[in-house]
Amino acid sequence: QVILLESGGGLVQPGGSLRLSCEVTGISFRRYSIAWFRQESGKDREYVAGYYGGGALSYSDSAKGRFTISGDNDKKTVVLQMNSLKLEDTAVYYCAADRSLISRRNWTLYDYWGQGTQVIVSS
Repeated sequence: QVILLESGGGLVQPGGSLRLSCEVTGISFRRYSIAWFRQESGKDREYVAGYYGGGALSYSDSAKGRFTISGDNDKKTVVLQMNSLKLEDTAVYYCAADRSLISRRNWTLYDYWGQGTQVIVSS
């Protein structure tokens, strides 16, 4: 059984930081790509960052320079460190796994999803 378990969401003020974690079980970590997406209420799911083939990294334009994605292949965990958070970063953040080892930003191509974790940036 494939399980992606997110943790680390919460309420933070603008300019603050949060660390999201995605623990992956049931798949070969090095043979999948793991990405973070987010979804605001009423909007489509948006790519944030990805960890590919056990080491390659990719970021959306909105995440570049503020967010850092990293992975631990032994612990099968991918972490998204989010700094300098803005009001517009408020969303439910999802972790997803894709059999492809290339950077794919279309959420419909991902095979497995976590349940999501809420991030609220508010003053």
